[in-house]
Amino acid sequence: MSKKQELNICFLASDSTDSKNAAKKLKKIYSGVPPLDADVIVALGGDGFALSTLHKFMDKDIPIFGMNCGTIGFLMNDYNEDNLIERLQKAKEVSLQPLKMLATKNGKKRTAIAINEISLLRETRQAAKIKISVDGVNRIEELICDGVLLSTPAGSTAYNLSAHGPIIPLESDVNALTPISAFRPRRWKGALLPKKSKVRFDVLESKKRPVSAVADHTEIRDVTSVEIEIAKNKKIRILFDAEHNLAERIINEQFIP
Repeated sequence: MSKKQELNICFLASDSTDSKNAAKKLKKIYSGVPPLDADVIVALGGDGFALSTLHKFMDKDIPIFGMNCGTIGFLMNDYNEDNLIERLQKAKEVSLQPLKMLATKNGKKRTAIAINEISLLRETRQAAKIKISVDGVNRIEELICDGVLLSTPAGSTAYNLSAHGPIIPLESDVNALTPISAFRPRRWKGALLPKKSKVRFDVLESKKRPVSAVADHTEIRDVTSVEIEIAKNKKIRILFDAEHNLAERIINEQFIP
């Protein structure tokens, strides 16, 4: 294939046997380079591996093209060994801006980045009690719940959807604030907030009702407060086959019975 050298490709595989075997086959066909020498990284696995790859190379400005070798592939393209160079050249790029979490634990602050969502979850049998503020205005004095999450449009079809939150088209300039098994206020189903909004969660009775904060794969236990805003200096680049782009997948998800 005369075009195969026009792109420097790095092939990364998850720990599954199928993914590792796929990486070996693709390297034989298309060669391969180290990640930092690549024009594009091809991630072989499922959605979890795609998410971890996006996190790992977020600051390197390298686009990620996922190919599904796992069980779930919402962020992935179909696996096919043929015409990969042409697929990559025709792929549509989506740029996403993640969320930044500033969590306080024992008076110390820790940060983490989330592409999908940031969630607060109760750690024990007792329900959590959480105060919610948006842009410095108290919106809910006491949410009694299993937890609460703030989701990006890209993550709206993940945990947010299973918690009965709304699916958000990718181009939307909003994030979803969604309760998880809320007991009080019982009728509150969540809210759509402008992306620029700054959200703060304060954990009430934190010693009696401990809460963990999770930003995608990063968990911080026993937090007392969490502040969330757009990570202005972060951007991820993800590639999709033109006929199966992420925006279309998110819209289509709303019509699945």
